[in-house]
Amino acid sequence: MTVPVHTLIALVHDRPGVLHRIVTLLRRRGYNIVSLAVGRSETPGISRLTLAVSVDDATQVVKQLDRLVEVIGVADATDAPTVVRETALLKVRAANAARTHIADETLAAGGRVLDLGPDDVIVEITDAPERVEQFVSAMRRFGIAELMRTGRLAMLRGPTPRVLEAPNDYRAQADGAPTEEAA
Repeated sequence: MTVPVHTLIALVHDRPGVLHRIVTLLRRRGYNIVSLAVGRSETPGISRLTLAVSVDDATQVVKQLDRLVEVIGVADATDAPTVVRETALLKVRAANAARTHIADETLAAGGRVLDLGPDDVIVEITDAPERVEQFVSAMRRFGIAELMRTGRLAMLRGPTPRVLEAPNDYRAQADGAPTEEAA
């Protein structure tokens, strides 16, 4: 029986050690991290994290993450209307005869050819994780020398849930308004 993959989105304080604490918490509880992507958010000092975790029920994961001081908010986006993307870079072995086929398949999949080397081609694709997986599978017949995938990036459609909004003091800083400390 396969364990489902849940997509979680969290806002966290952008401080040293936060990612370590999150990963350690998940490791201690025995949760398998399928992918993890984190980067700056629209608010300075806050990062947005997309976590794909393999677990039967994500409720406990959400509760455990929400207990961490550095986590501002976390939401399970698995069953919500969401835009999910992943990027992959592939170095594909390419004899001269295969270059055209690789380029054609890459363009047909919505990807781009980034580099033509003497023995290989580097291509990029950004799409839903399932479509990225299909593309990677299609390229395997040519021979993949290297593969790098970003992991899931997810954003909920529609209004931002309150749990994923930055606190007022952070939003004021992002908007350039003076904070209580500066006033």
